[in-house]
Amino acid sequence: MKGRPLGRKPALALWMLIAVADLALVVAAVGAVTVLSVLGGLLVIGAGVRQLRRHAGPAHRPVAAVVRHRSQVVSGRRA
Repeated sequence: MKGRPLGRKPALALWMLIAVADLALVVAAVGAVTVLSVLGGLLVIGAGVRQLRRHAGPAHRPVAAVVRHRSQVVSGRRA
C-alpha cells in the first residue's frame, strides 16, 4: 500500500492553526495598534539591513567588452 505516512500533513496544519490562534491571542492582549507598529518597525529595520548589505558589497567595475562577429572568429580574420 503506497501513500504518505499517517500524521504528516495534518500535524503540520494543526500546528499552523495553533500558531494563528496564538497570534490572535497576542493581538487581543496587547492591542492591534501595538502589534502593527511593532511589525512596521521590524519591516523598516529589515529593509535597512537589506540596503546596507546591498551597498556594502564590492564595487562592480565595468569590463571592456570584446565583440567579434561569428564570421571573423570562424575564418580567423580580424577586421
